[in-house]
Amino acid sequence: MHRRVLLAAPLLAAPLLLPGARRASAQPAGVVLEEFQVSSGNGIQLYLRNKRQDGATAARADRVVLCIHNGTFPGSTSFDLPAGGVSWMDYMAGRGFDVWTVDLRNFGRSTREAAMSQPPGGAPLTRAPDALADIAAAAAFIREKRGVPKLVLLGWGWGGALAARFATEHAALVDRLVLYAPEWPRENGAAPTDSQPLQSYRNLTRAEVRARWVEGVPDARRGALFPAGWYEHWADTTFATDPEGARQVPSVLRVPNGPLADAAAGRLFEAAKVTVPTLVTLGEWDRETPPAQALALFQAMTGVAAKRFVVLGEGTHGIMLERNRGALFQSVQVFLEEALTG
Repeated sequence: MHRRVLLAAPLLAAPLLLPGARRASAQPAGVVLEEFQVSSGNGIQLYLRNKRQDGATAARADRVVLCIHNGTFPGSTSFDLPAGGVSWMDYMAGRGFDVWTVDLRNFGRSTREAAMSQPPGGAPLTRAPDALADIAAAAAFIREKRGVPKLVLLGWGWGGALAARFATEHAALVDRLVLYAPEWPRENGAAPTDSQPLQSYRNLTRAEVRARWVEGVPDARRGALFPAGWYEHWADTTFATDPEGARQVPSVLRVPNGPLADAAAGRLFEAAKVTVPTLVTLGEWDRETPPAQALALFQAMTGVAAKRFVVLGEGTHGIMLERNRGALFQSVQVFLEEALTG
């Protein structure tokens, strides 16, 4: 296990230089950053990132949050991208929460299996069973590190489906559940839309990612989706986590195809089996998880008494990195803190 502690600088001080990326905005004052490598077995080392207030008192289970990324991008450059000077992890940490994110295997700074360095072929990598094993390893490490019996899970997209699956199988270890644009196919066992079998991984260019991101956004609003420089900052930081892909021309991000295979196979969890307090939230322009689909999931969660459903205006599947991300941060924070007081 490796660890690094950084005391965040005041907002007007020199900004933190992210490895492999251009200079980022300064972090909020009083926030501590720690980084860890945690074993998930079979040679897999997971990268965990933590933000919390400097001098925080003993941890509370309802204030320890583990963020789980979607099926394309790592958690470290999504939940902790300091666009505009503050990341989502900073936002929660600044309100007294102990916030973690994990890069699952074959993503970000975690171990990439040998097949990721070979030409694409073979079975899709990072299917749900492996991802769930990584989440279990990360959650166990955090619970032991903080001395808490359970924690909050916050999952995005495929990560939301994984978080819900974990909560159905280990309800005693989950305090609350935040499903941000959760993946939940319309029908169980949905057939894949592509007749070609999925390979181990795929290469994505920046142009492909940008084009996919804005699908469903009205033409007149696309130019206002990101403040100046935000998307480029995120792309620089995210693509830099894949040095081997960065050496290609044009540069690519290698993404395991296990999440796509999971989506083709059907739903990862049974909504009726979720029993912990749950928030479902997403943007109105989300093409990956359309609002009607998310509402169907919410209505199918018949085992949850304390649940909320929030649709946020003018946002896509990646609203946490867009101009209107503040609405997402606030709606989630209200749910987290409302749950604390009942």
